[in-house]
Amino acid sequence: MLNLQRALKSDRLLRALTGLNRKAFEELESTFAQVLAHAEVPRRSPLPRQRATGAGRKPNLATVETKLFFILFYFKVYPTFDLAGVLFDLDRAQANRWMHRLQPLLEEALGEKMALPKRKLTSLEEFIEAFPEVERVILDGTERPIQRAKDRDQQKEDYSGKKKRHTRTHLAGVAPDRQILVFSTAYPGKAHDKGILNSEGWAEWIPDDVKIQGDSGFQGLQNEYVNVEIPHKKPKGGQLTDEQKAENQALARERVVGEHAFAGLKRYGIAAQVYRNRKANFDDRSIFTAAGLWNFYLMAA
Repeated sequence: MLNLQRALKSDRLLRALTGLNRKAFEELESTFAQVLAHAEVPRRSPLPRQRATGAGRKPNLATVETKLFFILFYFKVYPTFDLAGVLFDLDRAQANRWMHRLQPLLEEALGEKMALPKRKLTSLEEFIEAFPEVERVILDGTERPIQRAKDRDQQKEDYSGKKKRHTRTHLAGVAPDRQILVFSTAYPGKAHDKGILNSEGWAEWIPDDVKIQGDSGFQGLQNEYVNVEIPHKKPKGGQLTDEQKAENQALARERVVGEHAFAGLKRYGIAAQVYRNRKANFDDRSIFTAAGLWNFYLMAA
């Protein structure tokens, strides 16, 4: 079985296995314990309980610490359930059940820590209240590879011409400090960043004094809102001026923090590796939780 105490004694090892150092792990553990204490224990049998609560064989993940370590390890390393079972002395089915039981609790704990990105914006007041100090938002999309669907029509929906593989796409709004402010639901790989933004409607609820910065995939947005900055597009048959090139370079230097945020998000293997879970909508919930873990990492650093 994995030596949990050895990992907890070394910040370097703990970061490699969970994405958090000891200080951040302990801070999240206290909130996770409260969430766990109020969570209902799922019962697999519909029959009335015959034994008192706590009777029977004790679980391998007996403490709050081991439960939190297990779910963080799963998100960071993204092992198969066979491997997770070997490392934590569980049957693969037990590893599966524990992961699906603990993921919503981890997400709830991150919500209590105010680390989860927003999923919707519905008013200017909501944006100002949630992000009062944000002066610019970098919009960009990120894709996660998935297994090819058996259905041919679904294959066409999932295929990303940009990545040349089947993916799920998410749009994010990132702050200059690399925090992910807003994070869309999952879209098929063929979805375009501008199309996702139109569906989500975020730009409408970002105040005019907050810059919206994007890449050339958001062409046309600058004609809809006064606070949009996107690169100058080379005219057909012409060239950009030296001033336009300099402005594009300056904008790229500011927009790069969006890529840094995605790099941080994909420190978690579940957000970077080929997605292979089967539970409905878990692809969206898992990467959303990973985004919350990245935000929490920045907050606790």
